[in-house]
Amino acid sequence: MKLTVFGAARTVTGSMMLVEHGGKKLLLECGTFQGRREESYYTNLNFPFNPAEIDAMILSHAHIDHSGNIPNLVKQGFRGNIYATNATVDLADIMLRDSGHIQEYDIRYLNKKRRNKNKPMLEPIYTQKDAIEAMPHFKMVWNDVAFEPIPGITARLVEAGHILGSTAIVLDYKNDAGEDKRLWYSGDIGRNDMPILRDPVLPENVDTLIMECTYGDKPHESLYDAYDEFVDAVNRTVSRGGKVIVPAFAVGRTQNLVYLLSEAIEKGDIPDIPVIVDSPLAVNASDLYRKHTECFDDETWQFIAEHRMQGLDFHNIIFTRSVDESKALNDWKEPMIIISASGMAESGRILHHLRNTIEDGRNMILIISWQAPYTLGRRLADQERKVHIFGEAFFRKAEVVTIGGLSAHAGQTMLLDYAEASKESLEKLILVHGEAFAAEAFMAKLAEAGGFPEPIYAEKGQTFDL
Repeated sequence: MKLTVFGAARTVTGSMMLVEHGGKKLLLECGTFQGRREESYYTNLNFPFNPAEIDAMILSHAHIDHSGNIPNLVKQGFRGNIYATNATVDLADIMLRDSGHIQEYDIRYLNKKRRNKNKPMLEPIYTQKDAIEAMPHFKMVWNDVAFEPIPGITARLVEAGHILGSTAIVLDYKNDAGEDKRLWYSGDIGRNDMPILRDPVLPENVDTLIMECTYGDKPHESLYDAYDEFVDAVNRTVSRGGKVIVPAFAVGRTQNLVYLLSEAIEKGDIPDIPVIVDSPLAVNASDLYRKHTECFDDETWQFIAEHRMQGLDFHNIIFTRSVDESKALNDWKEPMIIISASGMAESGRILHHLRNTIEDGRNMILIISWQAPYTLGRRLADQERKVHIFGEAFFRKAEVVTIGGLSAHAGQTMLLDYAEASKESLEKLILVHGEAFAAEAFMAKLAEAGGFPEPIYAEKGQTFDL
């Protein structure tokens, strides 16, 4: 078997790996690279292989940095099956159509600037129509049920605990010597005891472990500590009459936050103020969370039973769908919490809310997820005073608070536990989906623990014989 890492190599986005075995080609993930606008466009437009030659694909979960370039893959000739859990298929349907819409919008914006500079016009990488046409290629598989994506490889998906339907990918095969081997790709590793979802399944009897290291440089604070910090931040903002603005990924982070808010209001830890989810994609994703209750953990079922309500619904939450509903929030003067996409504050309705609140010192911008370099979210997390929104300069007076403990990614301690689970059998340990400082810190921790094969921080295009 041969493995080539094409994406999320020495960076955190654009997950994509190619497995070649028995003359067939299997793609693991097909994510969108996120970075500087023009670099992202050309990176995502052009594949480092011929999509028509890919026989099948497996998707760990629906986040765009893992799934976002699937419509382009199909558009350029892919004709195989895309295997994923039922919940992931449903989420991918709404997320890829939303991504197609963003592609079309971004190109219109970019072309206006290019026209002023007499540069040739560009086409969107794919459209909403392309996203819709990609969906028939998806094939649903259940967790822990074996299937054969290509001849000679038996695959299973196991719980990753990151977002609804998220999994690790397990591939069993025979090497050239006829020996049984196992490759385990972590996908995005979740955390134990997080709201709504089951805990991640740890690797076992693994020969090659490919794992993310997004937060390899630091352990997360406990969810309980993060909850207290979150409650303090909300109460501090409410006491001065301000609004809490939260850029949040529409899938995963928004639902976890709503769950925590429902609990905090139910317990009286924060005032009973309006909580607005202002993102059509997040609203649709929340509907799917209610649908796919097979993904819930026991604690969530207990919460639902005790309070006689879904953990994503309570009396003071408002889900907005229309643009008019979103605009009307600007006229509300009382304290409230607005959760809106995108998670890195690069597009969508969150930009309008930031523009309308960032220069008022009563307000708070709450950062609860990793922020990619060169994004508005990263500039806010770095406490920059002057930022640009829609090309206009704003001088930030709003307080910015970053709470890492609410992340849906495993921290350093959990990552180490994940690797330790199969240390005795490991022959290769390949790190992806992490910036250099995080990978280096995690490799130092692995060395300190001892007993691991020397970890490899994969480069883009690097090939391994397994």
